Amino acid sequence: MIEAPLYSATGEKRRKAFALPAAYFDGAVNEAVLYQAVRAYRNNQRQGTHQTKNRANVTGGSEKPWRQKGTGRARQGTIRAPQWRGGGVVFGPSPRDYTTAIPRKVRRLARRSALNARAAEGALMVVEGWAFEAPRTADFVALLEKWGVAGRKVLALTNGVNRPVYLSGRNVQTVEVMPYDEATAYQILWSDVVVVEQEALPEGGQVTAPAPVAAPPRKRAAPAKKTTKKAAPAARSRTKAKAKAAAPKKAAKKKTTKKKTTKKKATRGTKKKGSR
Repeated sequence: MIEAPLYSATGEKRRKAFALPAAYFDGAVNEAVLYQAVRAYRNNQRQGTHQTKNRANVTGGSEKPWRQKGTGRARQGTIRAPQWRGGGVVFGPSPRDYTTAIPRKVRRLARRSALNARAAEGALMVVEGWAFEAPRTADFVALLEKWGVAGRKVLALTNGVNRPVYLSGRNVQTVEVMPYDEATAYQILWSDVVVVEQEALPEGGQVTAPAPVAAPPRKRAAPAKKTTKKAAPAARSRTKAKAKAAAPKKAAKKKTTKKKTTKKKATRGTKKKGSR
């Protein structure tokens, strides 16, 4: 875990150091990505309006300075040729666009690497807040003297746009004030000391978010099986009553069937005896 010195809004140093968020300040520095980000930033700052005149753009020289032969001198076609004084420029710069684009993930990684590099060097400071109700450069300079960074290149990063702080440090040549989210890898590497507001850091540093309020448990609806269980004894009693009522009828049917069978057996036996 990387730690940084913590200062109050009035410039007093706290006894306890500030523990930087481990998820963002892991100490990894990618130099190749830093080179790409710095090169892209400096290229994008170029206007690309440079231009020189070639022999077609220089006025004059519409005729030969002397004849081709017989003078003993080298042949010349125009006094505005590149070898003449005041002539055109060969392969000179022309207007062009220097815009260099890099992927968003590369730009974020470079910014993260620059902050890790400053934190590892001990050049990153954390401030609890800025006590500037109105812009005043003298108070800002006094604050830098308390921190011991007066005369050095300081990058002050605020939590969002803080106009009083920006106006207070605008007249100091070695100070740059901007929101934390707008700082680039080049500006972080340009500075000797980075001062970050505590609330601007990702995940809030030591500030812990309140625990989410748990939702009240939902009441479950009564299952439909309970109603069937209550009605089951009545249904069973009905089925038993029906079975008892049907029992004597079944017994009577059985008796009738037995009598019929005996009669049939008797008739069969009589037929057989008469045949003999």
